[in-house]
Order: sequence, then structure tokens, then C-alpha cells
Amino acid sequence: MTVIEEMGAKAKTASRTLASAGEQKKNDALAAIAKALCDNAERIIKANKVDLDNGRENGLSASLLDRLMLSESRIKGISDSVMEVVALPDPIGTVISGGTRPNGLKITKVRVPLGVIGIIFEARPNVTADAAVLCLKSGNAVILRGGKEAINSNKCIADIMRDAIESVGLDRNCIQLIEDTTRQSSAELMALTDYLDVLIPRGGKGLIRAVVENAKVPVIETGAGNCHVYVDEYADTDMAADIIYNAKTSRPSVCNAIETILVHEKIAEKALPVIKERLDEKNVELRGCERTRKILGDSVVPAMEIDWDTEYNDYILAVKVVKDIDEALSHIAKYSTGHSECIVTDNYRNANIFKDQVDAAAVYVNSSTRFTDGGMFGLGAEIGISTQKLHARGPMGLFELTSMKYIIEGNGQCRAGTVNP
Repeated sequence: MTVIEEMGAKAKTASRTLASAGEQKKNDALAAIAKALCDNAERIIKANKVDLDNGRENGLSASLLDRLMLSESRIKGISDSVMEVVALPDPIGTVISGGTRPNGLKITKVRVPLGVIGIIFEARPNVTADAAVLCLKSGNAVILRGGKEAINSNKCIADIMRDAIESVGLDRNCIQLIEDTTRQSSAELMALTDYLDVLIPRGGKGLIRAVVENAKVPVIETGAGNCHVYVDEYADTDMAADIIYNAKTSRPSVCNAIETILVHEKIAEKALPVIKERLDEKNVELRGCERTRKILGDSVVPAMEIDWDTEYNDYILAVKVVKDIDEALSHIAKYSTGHSECIVTDNYRNANIFKDQVDAAAVYVNSSTRFTDGGMFGLGAEIGISTQKLHARGPMGLFELTSMKYIIEGNGQCRAGTVNP
């Protein structure tokens, strides 16, 4: 048995006891995690500094270093998110539906944990805590496999969490971290069919594609965010500039940041200079179509086909002038990853057309795409943003980490006849 198979076996055992631990025990464990993270902030920052130094030496971009960086305030934010999950209702045992059949059988449909969840993610050490906490509250054991860029941070956070849950009487193997960051460990996790119930990749397009194409266990596809803002001909120009500025520059390295803006030709000459002036505050590089460059000048880099399909995760934004909402919708349908899409408009009809026709997990009218987040949606922390339609879609909180089962209670009923159902 390999090391990862041993981890799978331990997780399977831990998941059985966790499934019946009860809400109070799980909340005690979460509260212990929240306190331990704050109490050990200096220790976490020290480990994180090693990762940051290594990242700089290896040429990580500023946006990726931002994803990687943990400060005292960010650790406090993670701890606060844990306590938000404590305050959420426990989904396990919730009765979804039920009734009594004519033969007296009482059939109840109840919510249960998925079992053992595997998470493969990249250079965001906060995911280590976010994922573990949501899995724990929803009664699932979790095996975490982060990227090499954050390995020291991840090990430190995982050790702290494991000690914390053990201190309140839960099996520390409810949370496990794979410390081997080679491709071999990912391949083994993707093939762990005897132990994993589901695998969730959280990271860039390449990681997600690799997991979806190679995993032998069920996968929930998440994360890749080629998000758009369409500035309609009826848009408020200042509002559009504010939304675009926030959606691109508040944190360009995350999946709910926008990568392309589409501007109606009737408002382009008025709106584009205002939008560019805001984006210039953060030195955002614009890559525009020919009409965009005609309006804004040679400071705009000529856009190539690949720009419409790129998740930059950086201070780069593609810009295209479109003739109408139909062209905008066609562009989004072709290039969107189904994450978050926005229209800025004062026109009720166009807003409804956009809402009805855009196929994405989150569709916005006059609001920044940066709100696509479990915390912002009232779900507490999130395990990721699902961009597929089964089994979950959008920010994945507690309920998305559950399944269901039927409980049938009788008093001796036997089915009559011998014909197969």
C-alpha cells in the first residue's frame, strides 16, 4: 500500500466517525481551528515567508505572489471565516422530504456527507483552511494536495488544524495533507477510487483540465474564470467604469476577476476613455480590437485571438467594441468559462435578455463579478466555484458537499409477488 493509499484508508475510517459526530462536536472542532490559527499566526507567517522567498527566486508574478502571501490580517480573515461556518446550520440529517406509503412504510429522504473528498489546488494556502473547514462541518474527511509554491504554508496550517481537532476528540485524520508535490502524487490521488468519493480541483485552467481528463474518481469542475463585463448602449458610464475597475483591479489574481470587457459601439467613444482613465490608476494593460485602438490610441496593445480566450490573472484586460447585445452574447458564449458574467445597463429588456441567455454560474446586472464568493453569498467559506451543472454550480458551501439517502422504516412489510421491479 502506498503512502497516499494509506491516507485514503485513514480518511475512510475517519469519515465514518465524523458522519455521526454531531453538530456540537464539529463546531467545537471548528472553533478550536479558528483560535489555533490566530494563536499561531507568527508561525504561519514564518512558514509562508519561505514560500514567498522561493516564489520570488523562481520568478512568480506579482499576482501569484499576492495569492500566496499570508499576513496577520489575512490569517485573521481566515479565522473569521471559520467562525462564520460555525454559525451556519449543519446540513447533515436535514430532512429533504418524506412521507408514509399506503403499505405503512415510512420513507424519509435525508442529507448525508459525501464521505471522503480530495482537493487539488495551487498557490493559495488559504484554501487549505477553507476546504478543510467546510468538509469538516459537512461531515466529510478531506485529503488536501496543494502546489509546491505553498507547501511550507500548507504543512504549517494543516498541522495546526489537525492538532486543534484532535484536542476536542475528533480523529486528526479527518484532515490530511499530501506533502509530496510531484505529479506522481496528483496521479495517485486521481486514481484513489477505493477511498475517494469525489475530487475537486481548484486552480488555473491547466490544472482543472488535467484533473477532469485524467481522474478516475468523480470530479466537480471548478475555478477557471474567463469573466466578462458587457457595457450596454444604455449603461451609466461612471457606473461601468467603477464596476470594471473593481472587477479587474481589486484582486486580479482570483477567478472572479474579469478578463474582457465588451462595449456597445453606440457608447464606446464616450465610455472607453472614462474606463481607461480609471484603469490607468493601476497601470492596467489594455489589449484591444481595432475599433478600441482607434478610440483610445496606440497605448492599447493590438488584441489577438488568444486574448479573448485567456485568463490573465494579472493587470491585463482585453477590450472589444461590439455592434449590439447579440454580438456580446455570442462572444461570451464562445469564450466564457461559465463562471461569472456581467451586464451594465439601465435597460430592463436588455438586462433580462442577458440574464436569460448567458450560461454561467453567476450572472450580474450592474454589479462587480468579484462578489462570486461563498462568503459574499452568505455561505461562509467556500470549497471553490463550480463551473459545471452537476452536481453543484456556483460557490460551493456546505450543502454542495452533501448527498442524500433514503431511510425506510417499517414493521415487517414484505413485498408481494416474484416479478422483478
